[in-house]
Amino acid sequence: MKKRTNPESSTSEAKKRRREEDDDKVGCSHSAIEDGAVSEDQCLPLEDDLTFSDTSVALRMMRAQFPRIDQASIPPFILQSQLYSSVNDRTQVDRELECLRREKVVRVFKLNTGQDDHAIIFLDDYLNQVDRIVKRMEEKKQSDLEIFKLFKMHVLDSKLEPSIGHHELLSLLSLGGKVKDAHITLLINAGLLTRQLIDPDMYWFAIPSIGKLWKGLSQGRNELLSLIKRKRHKEMFLAELEKKRLRFSPLDVRFHVRDLIGSGHLKTVQTTSGLIVRILKD
Repeated sequence: MKKRTNPESSTSEAKKRRREEDDDKVGCSHSAIEDGAVSEDQCLPLEDDLTFSDTSVALRMMRAQFPRIDQASIPPFILQSQLYSSVNDRTQVDRELECLRREKVVRVFKLNTGQDDHAIIFLDDYLNQVDRIVKRMEEKKQSDLEIFKLFKMHVLDSKLEPSIGHHELLSLLSLGGKVKDAHITLLINAGLLTRQLIDPDMYWFAIPSIGKLWKGLSQGRNELLSLIKRKRHKEMFLAELEKKRLRFSPLDVRFHVRDLIGSGHLKTVQTTSGLIVRILKD
């Protein structure tokens, strides 16, 4: 006997599938909300979720909205330019970010993108990444892993600036015992430090594996700007733009729009039909 189906149930399931497909286009699903993976306010359209009251709120929301990137095991990071687009007062951002840095809530990293890019990571996320690196190295039976504990305890805890000199680094690490240049090399190879090109005795604190995203960050910026430039008035409704998928960046449209507004390449204009994103400078 042929099984009879409930047409209302079939229609409901079809609508649910379409809704989930639409949500996936903007990187958020209702099932994720129901499962508790994200809260409902994290899935608001960008137009309703573009600005925040203060820097701490903006950082935590953008951390929660960071794109899922399978090929790069990096912690969520926020660009400083994104903060400038999310909190109206830049002076407030700089002041509050400095407080969060001094309170050891976040760390600020200089990115080697060829531009004045700075990434912000919550300190707990960064320390967890260091622990994951050590765990992988333990599985490979590598030696001298005690240096990572010293790095966390004596360097990251006391040196809050984005860079550090060679002698200061050795001095801080030596608080836990004798340190050799080979230990510094181990930290560099793990992606936690990079030498500065203009001064080889200076290091930038670094985010392991983020180099995989530099190309995507640059290409995503160019792709998004090119998309808007092709429009008649070099502008698009933000709601329409947010549904686009980028071909050349693993980072989503939401991530790049915030960045390009904060860096002065885009601006927003409120209209009766919705928020418009417009090219500000080529």
